[in-house]
Amino acid sequence: MLRVAVVGSGPSGCYTAQSLVQLSPEAHVDVLDRLPCPYGLVRYGVAPDHEKIKSLQSTLRTVLENERVRFLGGVPVGPGGVPSTRLRELYHAVVYCVGAATDRRLGIPGEDLPGSWSATEFVSWYSAHPDALDDGFLRGARSAVVIGVGNVAVDVARMLVRGAAELRGTDMPQAALDALAASRVADVHLVGRRGPSQARFTTKELRELGTLPGTAVLVDPAEPVLDPAYRDPAGLPGPLRRNVEVLRGWAGRPPAGAARRIRLRFFLRPVELSAGGDGRVRAVRFERTVPDGHGGVTGTGRHEEIEAQLVLRSVGYRGVPLEGLPFDAVSGTVPHRAGRVLREGVVAPGEYVAGWIKRGPTGVIGTNRPCAKETVTSLLADAAALVRADVPADPLGQLRAEGAEPVEWAGWRAIERAEAEHGASLGRGVVKLPDWESLLAAARTAAR
Repeated sequence: MLRVAVVGSGPSGCYTAQSLVQLSPEAHVDVLDRLPCPYGLVRYGVAPDHEKIKSLQSTLRTVLENERVRFLGGVPVGPGGVPSTRLRELYHAVVYCVGAATDRRLGIPGEDLPGSWSATEFVSWYSAHPDALDDGFLRGARSAVVIGVGNVAVDVARMLVRGAAELRGTDMPQAALDALAASRVADVHLVGRRGPSQARFTTKELRELGTLPGTAVLVDPAEPVLDPAYRDPAGLPGPLRRNVEVLRGWAGRPPAGAARRIRLRFFLRPVELSAGGDGRVRAVRFERTVPDGHGGVTGTGRHEEIEAQLVLRSVGYRGVPLEGLPFDAVSGTVPHRAGRVLREGVVAPGEYVAGWIKRGPTGVIGTNRPCAKETVTSLLADAAALVRADVPADPLGQLRAEGAEPVEWAGWRAIERAEAEHGASLGRGVVKLPDWESLLAAARTAAR
């Protein structure tokens, strides 16, 4: 028997477990997660109104319900939890699928003013992540600036203008739904430092902005034409060409009396956030940029200020060091060779990585599948040597001895039932439990 611990139950972790049991009849896998709930960013990162993408949970559920896979939630690995060195003693191999746990920063003055947040913090709040805090994101906000032009930026812009009636049927926590329903945000500025042909949103996400009731999408025609590929998109790949076509359809369109407006802005680089008299963010100062002819931009020395009482930065994710593992601070990843962890250039037996901590925050959810398979292929090639190690027949007792209180699959199912009951009590469908106390209390009902 080959005993493997997979750390992380998001798509990369589940696809790793899936490949292990598909490719090896000897593999038994424990999928460990710091949170009591599985699915990672599929549960806590996908927008609540994107039911089709969230339905991927059904695929991941099938993996975690396999008879040779065991979900163990509420088991942190590293400081305050099970040391990574101890984990290596309990399993023949450990695969780290911990993603990219922090956001990139802008590195500009005023970035930490009250009212300035990472988009991930905002997403965690409306997705009921138990670590999220409701620090009044929308308090007093009439205008919002979202810095970045990827799908996460589009998601948060859409959430800011969605009506309560449209969100009531989602699993959004009630407090976030109430706050968004009471929001006075009427203008959302979605800002990129480069041109539309280099924006990272997908056409489907972009088009969705144009379907929002009571919301106008505005594009200043003078900005995108600075992008040569916007003027002549024939040479662009299909997805980028379609983005340009959508933006052209919106360019110069009048707001037509809409109550809310999403303004797509290009060739603006943030240089400073300024505060108002209350000490909270008041505006964002941008420098106008122009293409440099090499795929980047250069500053012009001309500046523009956009009023905003809420600023959300969405400029990418970044991996963080894991206790006991090597880390490349430049790439934000663990050094590896085909998924095998490298220590000072030498393969570390029994240690592997998959997902964003392996390759960086690139690709879509499905990209994790071949990434996981490559890592599992390396692991199984090493298996003959790995299984010689003496490990416990069942590590669960030793994990508990390390202070862990695992939430097993029955506990997660109890959380699901509690969320269905919570939603019913509110006259809604399933509504997520938003805090550690309620999640763990629900999980404990399974033991009783």
